[in-house]
Amino acid sequence: MPIEDRKLEVLRAIVEDYIETNEPVGSKALADRHNLGVSPATIRNDMAALEEDGLIIQPHTSAGRVPTDAGYRLFVDRLTSIKPLSVAERRAIHAFLDHAVDLDDVLTRAVRTLAQLTRNVAVVQYPSLSRSEVRHIEIVQLTGSRLMLVLITDTGRVEQRLVELPSVVSENDVAALRNLLNQRLRDHALSEAPQIISDLPTSTAPELRGLVTTLTTVLLEILIEKHSDRIVLGGTSNLTENTLDFPAIRPVLEALEEQVVLLRLLDQSVSSTQVVVRIGNETEHVGLAGTSVVTTGYHARGATLGAVGVLGPRRMDYAHTMARVSAVARYVGELLAER
Repeated sequence: MPIEDRKLEVLRAIVEDYIETNEPVGSKALADRHNLGVSPATIRNDMAALEEDGLIIQPHTSAGRVPTDAGYRLFVDRLTSIKPLSVAERRAIHAFLDHAVDLDDVLTRAVRTLAQLTRNVAVVQYPSLSRSEVRHIEIVQLTGSRLMLVLITDTGRVEQRLVELPSVVSENDVAALRNLLNQRLRDHALSEAPQIISDLPTSTAPELRGLVTTLTTVLLEILIEKHSDRIVLGGTSNLTENTLDFPAIRPVLEALEEQVVLLRLLDQSVSSTQVVVRIGNETEHVGLAGTSVVTTGYHARGATLGAVGVLGPRRMDYAHTMARVSAVARYVGELLAER
């Protein structure tokens, strides 16, 4: 075996053993546990070379070695396969998610499933309004001068607003306006909606123009608000099971509370069909420097909707985690495509 290939095998063995034991790995343990085909002395030389390359480090004198962020990065980049889901895991995902009743339930169940499968913190991003289409607009007359405006998208997003009117409107006017908005906006991308909406008042009958102006103003407010800045988080308690990996857990919890941090990481992978792994400082947030974040986008009917991810220790089982993140993302997309 060429020396570079052998060094990679030694690195792989160190990472796998450290993930399993959370103990520094020595040359004798590698020789005993792995069929590397060389002596412990040769393994020590390879470990010295890996340390010189910045891929492993000796945390204490006379101790074994542990991977650095760069070592994990090379290990992940060279993964040739990810651990497939077991039959039991596949059945559990299907059984749990198939009973979801709406978008909120789908995403909540997805987070719970992913947190249970990986024993880490799971996060799912709501489908962005900017990537959705209008399925239906409903106007419910609560009183003579108070309406409920409901926007429903093809991804199952539901946004609703109360609208106070300066005067009483008739049921016929409400019905006419409901038909007008659906006729103009249904099946259009929400990114196109502002232009369509802005043209409505001037093309509406004079007696409805004031009502149209009021409702389109509310619709525009819904569209310009950052509704993609919504996530579902689950499994935070799993952090407490990894006290050796998170001796200082507070910075991690504070980073999780700053949802903008997680949203940035999700947004960076939302359009990817591949699983993206960020290790340690690659998260670009000091509070997450001791973590790794695994994310991928979910898609429906060929459109990118949002992203799914897991946050855990750098010493995570990457092959296992990547497969489960990918599987849950794929199934969320399939569920939304059916709705």
